[in-house]
Amino acid sequence: MTRFREVLFKKNFFSLWSGQIVSEFGDRLNQMALIALIYSKEPGSVMAMAKLLFFVIVPVFIVGPVAGVYVDRWNRKKIMILSDVLRGLMVLLIPLFIWLNVMWPIYVVVFFIFSATRFFLPSKMALIPAIVSRDKLLVANSLSNSTRMIASILGFALAGFIVKWVGHLWGFYLDSMSYFVSAGLIALISPRKNLGEIAEGIQTVTKDIKKVRRKNVWSEIVEGLRYMFDEDKMKVVTGTLFLLMAGTGAIFCVIIVFIQEAFGSVTEALGIFGVFLGVGLFLGTVLYGKFGQAFQGPRVIFASLTLCGAAVGVFAFYVGGSPVFVVGGALLMLVGITAAPILTCTNTMVHTLVPDEVRGRIFSSLEAVVHLAFLLFMLLSAYLARFISNKVILLVSGAIFAAAGLAGLVLILARRNRLAS
Repeated sequence: MTRFREVLFKKNFFSLWSGQIVSEFGDRLNQMALIALIYSKEPGSVMAMAKLLFFVIVPVFIVGPVAGVYVDRWNRKKIMILSDVLRGLMVLLIPLFIWLNVMWPIYVVVFFIFSATRFFLPSKMALIPAIVSRDKLLVANSLSNSTRMIASILGFALAGFIVKWVGHLWGFYLDSMSYFVSAGLIALISPRKNLGEIAEGIQTVTKDIKKVRRKNVWSEIVEGLRYMFDEDKMKVVTGTLFLLMAGTGAIFCVIIVFIQEAFGSVTEALGIFGVFLGVGLFLGTVLYGKFGQAFQGPRVIFASLTLCGAAVGVFAFYVGGSPVFVVGGALLMLVGITAAPILTCTNTMVHTLVPDEVRGRIFSSLEAVVHLAFLLFMLLSAYLARFISNKVILLVSGAIFAAAGLAGLVLILARRNRLAS
């Protein structure tokens, strides 16, 4: 069994991992600052929150597919560094437009920030197998996902109070600084391939060059999309991520307003609840990475969906009454614990099923699919929130999660029985 320290304290992976802690920490500050900014303009509006997220997500469809092609053509490390530097510079424009008291340029800046992110994320995911051996991928993905969880714990713990005490401008300043620090840490990475991989690459390099010359960008995008549906396990990954992000989109804006109204707080309660969720995600990721190496694949995914849906439903039912803050936080932590194995398991399946030369396109294509789900169901829930209570939307979303997970487990069991008979 691979131990965490065997992966974490290798220079290349540690540079990637620690760089993302810094960057994700800044993202949480940025996120809280944007929430406070939107609240100051249109307090209590789910649709206003959805409008902001629209500009966050649209680059996935416009830029994402093309970015995946170039992630597979260009140096992934350099793409990550350039993306961080550009994002750091663009974030600094937001306080300028706040000072000028104009909102529409902020939406444009948000669009370009997340356009750069569309290059960064598939580069990061595609780079992991180049710095970690195949037998350590599950642990590496657990640690990579825990980057986001640790940053969420620290970021949300501080962001709500920073925005309240100092003002949301500092969220943007600190976020910008974090991107520059992240770029410096990523610059320390020096991915190398072993001799066997180099020999194999030499044998096929001529054929690969000819393929690249024959293809245009569109054909490479299509090839990436095709890989998502080539194998049964990849279909499970794609379908599960679509469902997960559809549910996340349905509850994201709703749960923000739900918590604000339940506890009478704009950012402080969100910050503390973010800590509980981040702790849950981190614990779930670490526990699965440590003890789940013998349990991988669709069964883990569907079981986690079932438990996560049940946890969302219990959280909505409890907080919608007369909630005690700590109990609500503990329930949200349970949501994080049950959801965490899904991402780790799906990422590991992609790394093991997909060849390196199309891995960037696969992650970009998956980003497009799951963000389409997020956007559609976010807008749908924002519209329904005008007529249906936030509590009901959360309860229904949790029930759908749980039902989909149970259905997946039943199908797996039925298939196993057919094969055994």
